[in-house]
Amino acid sequence: MGVGLGMKVIAMDPYANPDMAASASVTLVADLPSLLPKVDFLTIHTPLIASTLDLISTAELATMKPTAKVLNVARGGVYNEAALLAAIENDTIAGAGLDVFTSEPPAPNSPAEALCRHPRVVATPHLGASTIEAQENVSLDVCAQVLTILQGGLPTSAVNAPLILPEEYRKLQPFVKLVEKMGSLYTQHYSGKGSKGALTGKHFDLIYEGELAAISNTRPLFAALVKGLMGVVSEMNVNIVNAQLVAKEKGIVVSEIHSGSHSDLAYASIVTLRSEEGIISGYVSGKTVYISRIDKFFASFVPEGLLILLRNYDRPGKIGGVGGILGRHGINVRFMSVAALEDAGRGEGEDEALMILGVEGNVGREVEGELRGEGGILDVSVVRL
Repeated sequence: MGVGLGMKVIAMDPYANPDMAASASVTLVADLPSLLPKVDFLTIHTPLIASTLDLISTAELATMKPTAKVLNVARGGVYNEAALLAAIENDTIAGAGLDVFTSEPPAPNSPAEALCRHPRVVATPHLGASTIEAQENVSLDVCAQVLTILQGGLPTSAVNAPLILPEEYRKLQPFVKLVEKMGSLYTQHYSGKGSKGALTGKHFDLIYEGELAAISNTRPLFAALVKGLMGVVSEMNVNIVNAQLVAKEKGIVVSEIHSGSHSDLAYASIVTLRSEEGIISGYVSGKTVYISRIDKFFASFVPEGLLILLRNYDRPGKIGGVGGILGRHGINVRFMSVAALEDAGRGEGEDEALMILGVEGNVGREVEGELRGEGGILDVSVVRL
């Protein structure tokens, strides 16, 4: 749209395919510091996850032109609202257009409310699909598809709808959720770690073992992986129809491997996601999905909610130190699992462990920084699943 209006479009997106960007007349830059001083209008298009909270704050706004304006139609919290208000009032930037806020409607006497009332801010009410006409049409469509499903059919427009028999799909359905979680975990766990964070040009092996390997049509699992990989960096609607096209556009290569039945498996089926960066494995028990392996560490946990993954030296006091930091910031620990190092991969002198914590609270950059600064902590990832 910007190109059609005669604008020069500059973008920073570590997940974009350079060839696709060039074909759309979009110039890619490496990072935000290379982008912000050049733009007249800044738009952010990203979901709100741990790494995008306060993505644009005081330091970033200070590098922009005084004539620049910012737009937020993504998620409240991507811009720090207090910093944005100060930047407009101090003439650091010229103004803003906002459709989303950290609290909706904006809380009384909050920076969001002050932004809505500011003469140099255009605020809209984040209606989305909340109009009467949209809700009526969506309701009718959902009801029609529910009836189809109850009669043994498949939905016509569900994002994970396979073109397979209902009986086969019933076997695949819990693994659709598992594989999507594995893809999302991969992107968030490796994001911000050099080249590991980018998906463009990545080759993934999706390995099916056990009973799952006997199902020939696993397109729903392929689609679930692409959706999981892309879901935290894009709001694109990925489904069984467009998954291959999306993967091609993003430069993602997925090889599905059916490894056959193995009598020594602990569960009927195991799925493994393997790439150059690492390995994630999982299984399904009943209707619950579990992650059983991350790289060379083995544990079993349910991939739900806000998780902190810490790689650390396996020494006394690490759990207490981490718990103390989280406690000081009012963060509740719902569960904790310590993953052991695979015996076959343990070299002489290696004493690492992976700590997985399910938490409730605001794990922002300050908390993550304190965790990284704790002695013996080698790496920290914050993921939301």
